[in-house]
Amino acid sequence: MTVYLVGAGPGDPGLLTVRAAELLGRADVVVHDRLSEVSLLDLAPAGADRVDVGKSPGAPVAQEDINALLVERGRQGQTVVRLKGGDPFVFGRGGEEAQALAEAGVPFEVVPGISAAVAVPAYAGIPVTHRALSTSFTVVTGHSRHAVDDDVDWDSLAKAADTIVVLMGVAHRAEIAARLQAGGLPAATPVAAVRWGTRPAQRTVRTTLGELGAAVLEPPVTIVIGKVAGLDLRWFESRPLFGRRVVVTRARSQASTLVAQLAALGAETVELPTIEIADPSDGGAGLRAAAGRLGTYDWVVFTSANGVDRLLANVRDARAFGSARVAAVGPGTAGALAARGVVADLVPATSVAEALVESFPPCSGAGRALLPQAASARTVLAEGLRARGWLVDVAEAYRTVPARPSAEALAAAARADAIAFTSSSTVTAWLAVAGAGALPPVVACIGPVTAATAADHGVAVTTVAAEHTVEGLVAALVAALRS
Repeated sequence: MTVYLVGAGPGDPGLLTVRAAELLGRADVVVHDRLSEVSLLDLAPAGADRVDVGKSPGAPVAQEDINALLVERGRQGQTVVRLKGGDPFVFGRGGEEAQALAEAGVPFEVVPGISAAVAVPAYAGIPVTHRALSTSFTVVTGHSRHAVDDDVDWDSLAKAADTIVVLMGVAHRAEIAARLQAGGLPAATPVAAVRWGTRPAQRTVRTTLGELGAAVLEPPVTIVIGKVAGLDLRWFESRPLFGRRVVVTRARSQASTLVAQLAALGAETVELPTIEIADPSDGGAGLRAAAGRLGTYDWVVFTSANGVDRLLANVRDARAFGSARVAAVGPGTAGALAARGVVADLVPATSVAEALVESFPPCSGAGRALLPQAASARTVLAEGLRARGWLVDVAEAYRTVPARPSAEALAAAARADAIAFTSSSTVTAWLAVAGAGALPPVVACIGPVTAATAADHGVAVTTVAAEHTVEGLVAALVAALRS
C-alpha cells in the first residue's frame, strides 16, 4: 500500500511528469484538487475511484478530512494518487498530508510537479531570473481569509528579492502593493498578472506596482513583480489559434491527432464526438471471411483509416495481401496503411470516391476487388468500379452510430468559435444532437463530400480543407479564424 502525493503541474497537461502519468495509469483511487486539469483524470483506469476534494469558496473541504481519507484509503492496500495542482510541496499542503501519513504509518512517495511559480511566468514570456535584471526570485503566498498574512515580511521582500512571485494574491493585491512600496519598491516597478497560466484561457495583464490594486483581476492569478515583468517575450499567447475554441466532432478514439494539432497552435478544444465507431452488424464475420482470402483479390480498396484498422486487425501481417495491389482514397488513409507497413499503390489526386474511380485501371477480365467500408458508406465507389469491369466484394468493416454528448459539452460547444467536421456522418450526427442553430460562426469540413452533406442540410460551410487530411483541416481552420 502506497499513497503518492503527485504534482499535476500548473494546468497544461503536457507538463505532467512521466512518473506522474505512470502512477495515474495504475491508480485504484485518485484524490484530486479543484484546479487539477480535468483531462488528466482520463489517464487513470476506467474503474478507478475519482474523489474531488477541491477547496472552493462556500464548499470547503477540511484539510483534516483529506488527510483522514488518504490514511484510510492507504490502509486498504490501494494505490492512491493524491493529484495536486502545481507541486505538492509548494503551497500545496503536501507537507501536512505527508506528515499525517507518516504519523499513521502509511507508506507514501512524493512526486514533484512543475510549480506555477516558474511555469506561468515562462508561459507569459517572463523569465523569473535574467542576468541583466534579476539574480534571485522569491515565491510567496498572498492567500489569507481576511487580510494580508502578517507572517510574511513584505518590507524585507521589497529590499531583498529581485523578482517576487505571488501566488493566490488577487484578493489582497492592493495591500500587497502598498506593503511592498512601503518597503522601498518604486510604484513604477513592472508587474505582470497571469490568469489561468499555461492553459488556452491564459490572459496576461501588465501594470505597475502603483496600479496593481486598481487592475481588474479574477483568480486564479500568478503575479510577477520586478524588472523582469517588464520583459515581453511572449510565445504562448502569440500562437495562431490562441484564444480560439474549436469543437472536434470526431469519434473520441480518433480525435487525439486533431486535438493535439489544434492545441499546439493554441486553440482550446471541445471534444464533442457526435459518432462512435461500432462493430459491423454481423459481428465482423463477413470482414473476417474477406480477410481470410485477402490474397485472392487483385485489388483491396480502402476509403478510411477505420477500414484499414478493422481489416488489418484480422490478418497476421502485410504478407496476407499476397499479390493484391492496394488503393487508398486519400493521403490520410494511405498514412494509416503506411503505419501498418503497407504502401498504397494508388492514391488519387483528390480524396473523393469519384476521383478514385476515375484513376482506377479498367478490367477486361474477371478481376476482383475488395472494398472494406462503413455500413453507411456511399455506393459511388462500388458502383464505379463495377462499371469499369471489376467484380467487387463489399465487406462491412464497421458502423458509425450516434454518440450522446453531455449537456456540459454541448454548452461549451455553444460558446465555440469554430467546428471541425471530419466526415458526413459527423455532420448528420451533430445536427441530430445539437441542431443547426448551435453551430459556431466558422464551419470547417475535411473535404468536398463532407461539405456537400453539410450544404444538403442547409449548413453554410465556411472553409473546406485543400488537402483532405487532418493537417489540411487544421490549416483551413487557421486561415478561416485568422481572417
